[in-house]
Amino acid sequence: MKIAVYPGSFDPITNGHVDILERTSPLFDKIIIAVIQNVYKQGLFTPEERAKLIKETTGHLKNVEVDCFSGLLVNYLQEKQASIIIRGMRSMTDFEYESHMSMINKQLLPEVNTIFIMADIKHIIVSSSGVKEAAMLGGDVSSMVPEAVVIGLKRKLEQLTSGKQN
Repeated sequence: MKIAVYPGSFDPITNGHVDILERTSPLFDKIIIAVIQNVYKQGLFTPEERAKLIKETTGHLKNVEVDCFSGLLVNYLQEKQASIIIRGMRSMTDFEYESHMSMINKQLLPEVNTIFIMADIKHIIVSSSGVKEAAMLGGDVSSMVPEAVVIGLKRKLEQLTSGKQN
């Protein structure tokens, strides 16, 4: 069984992430979307909230499952008996970072391979951090994220706003 892991913070999942999943799901028996807490970024959604949004968004992909994890990615791959990492890329900056991470993962776990999938041109400028910033400033992000995320963002921002007022 070919099992791939698509790791990321997915805070929140974007149409670009979904596009990568739709294009890679036919290549594998199973893809595990591994939601991680990025220690370098302040999360808007909890990992559990992100996982729920991802499940709502990817239900049409029958070989995709969602999980949350922390720790070293190669340890997670071994636990899940996966040997392939999926990474989406939008720019040369992504390539430089991701190729470096790929080499580190390969050094730690020689049987692991990383596949890089270029973002579709209509999603190349979209990032989770850009979506969050635009949404927090009142922008319409409905063309960048699935409908479930639009609703989730609205709900989360209302919670934050009402929490600040109390």
